[in-house]
Amino acid sequence: MKCPRCSSDHIRKNGRQRGKQNYICVDCKRQFIESYDRKGYTEDIKSECLEMYVNGAGFRAIERVKKVHHTTVINWVKQVGSTLPDTPYRSEIPEVTEVDELETFIGFKKNKIWLWTVVNHRAAGIIAWVLGDRSSETFKYLWMVIKCWQSYFYVTDGYPVYPCFISNEDHIVSKTYMTRVEGENSRLRHYLARLQTLLTSLPLRYRKTFCYSKTEEMLKYSIRLVIHYLKYGSVALRALRARKLEAIA
Repeated sequence: MKCPRCSSDHIRKNGRQRGKQNYICVDCKRQFIESYDRKGYTEDIKSECLEMYVNGAGFRAIERVKKVHHTTVINWVKQVGSTLPDTPYRSEIPEVTEVDELETFIGFKKNKIWLWTVVNHRAAGIIAWVLGDRSSETFKYLWMVIKCWQSYFYVTDGYPVYPCFISNEDHIVSKTYMTRVEGENSRLRHYLARLQTLLTSLPLRYRKTFCYSKTEEMLKYSIRLVIHYLKYGSVALRALRARKLEAIA
């Protein structure tokens, strides 16, 4: 047996600690035991908690059911979300692109933020998105991505920002042809509790729910996680493990 600090083999017994033999290094005075129990949650528990999260459960609900503290689940979402790209890789370039905005809030209902989403008219899944206000400055960053696809048409709801970037001959303004993007936005609200804003009465008013984003960063991680889950049916723990192994190496 060697000291874990200085690797000296000059070791002596030094009583017992919680039923286990305690040792002390004569050279550096480091105290230690022969073996330590591995603490922490299993991969199965992590996976189950994250799958509950991307299936509409809030952090407190996960805590009540799985007996895992909600801050632990929050840390898992951050860890996994930081390893994922904004959207899964797609080789198919859309011939018809749909664009829409989804309204939510951060912290309180007057602090509004919009999620701009982009989909392929002929395929399921969100292929690009950006968070920000509802101005042209926010859409400009998204447009820099989607204009490279050189789609034949871009379908929108006619919001005044779009004609500033999309030419008239390529622009289709029609709610009828936006069923794909509106369906994807509905799926986001269904699978992510923090996007499930409640509507009260007309005129439309939003009631603050118990599940909401406190930071834009957390909202981004959550969106990445749910988009990956909807695409692959997993919560990407492999990507997290690979990143940890790279850090160790």
